[in-house]
Amino acid sequence: MTPPPIMTCGDPAGIGPEIAVAARARAGSALPFVWIGDPAHLPPCAVWEAVESPAAAVDVPGAALPVLAHPFPAPATPGSPDRANAAAVVEVIERAVGLVQGGAASGVVTCPINKAALIGGAAFGFPGHTEYLAHLAGVDRVVMMLACPELRVVPVTIHIPLRGVPDALTPEGLEATLRITHAALIADFGITRPRIAVAGLNPHAGEAGAMGDEEERIIAPVLARLRAEGLDLRGPLPADTMFHAQARAGYDAAICMYHDQALIPIKTVDFAGGVNVTLGLPFVRTSPDHGTAYDIAGQGVADPASLVAALEMARDMAARRAAPRAVLRARLE
Repeated sequence: MTPPPIMTCGDPAGIGPEIAVAARARAGSALPFVWIGDPAHLPPCAVWEAVESPAAAVDVPGAALPVLAHPFPAPATPGSPDRANAAAVVEVIERAVGLVQGGAASGVVTCPINKAALIGGAAFGFPGHTEYLAHLAGVDRVVMMLACPELRVVPVTIHIPLRGVPDALTPEGLEATLRITHAALIADFGITRPRIAVAGLNPHAGEAGAMGDEEERIIAPVLARLRAEGLDLRGPLPADTMFHAQARAGYDAAICMYHDQALIPIKTVDFAGGVNVTLGLPFVRTSPDHGTAYDIAGQGVADPASLVAALEMARDMAARRAAPRAVLRARLE
């Protein structure tokens, strides 16, 4: 049996603490996880139980939230991030990753952080969660996937201005994204022969160079080379015809060239239930596809659906990763 995942608290002034409690209440003990953070930051009405390890979470009954306590220096005021807590937010992430790397937890489910507060309060030198996790894992390149039951999307370039996308789009970056995505669809999602659709950068996928040459100059040669290795790749395709229901039935993941080309479709298809998955890490990491939502923090109205979906996906990914190891152990025994 794989141990449960560990959920980091995120920014305690955001909706993370309340959706953790709500996720436990919704899923109950059938979806065990342990929350790491300061229990003083949980909603006043929260029912929780302290545990000494992630494994102990499976014995916590009912809707009580299993908590691995990590003291913070300051209280949390919903909607008002406090830089005094920034270093502790980073410590929680690092501690959670250490527990996963040591085998005590099966994956990390991260609640949203506030990067500006971390940079100002903890000298946080990373663009975001994903880059920090890659640093902790010791890997050079990871890929962001947004996933829901109806669609999986991967942007090749992420948080950069639109005007910078053509220069940031390189054959090396595209190839690495395709390889990492292909491997993850097999190992983490159980798809034996992944079908990957690849969007063009320009309108009509460049229309044979009439609306841009990145498709012919960058994208198509990479696809041809990887197809020769046996990867099932379609494209480059016009992005405006890739995301209706009939088109989505023809592939397992869509590779997009920039942030909004990927995120607009999935947030239209499933705004509440999308999950952010980091591919290319040596451990499982998922996250709800939303931010700290300071404007509604502390009001008890935040929807935990995406967090529950992130927990379910982390559980399923961890089980798939563990299955080959279990078979190997059985053979050795």
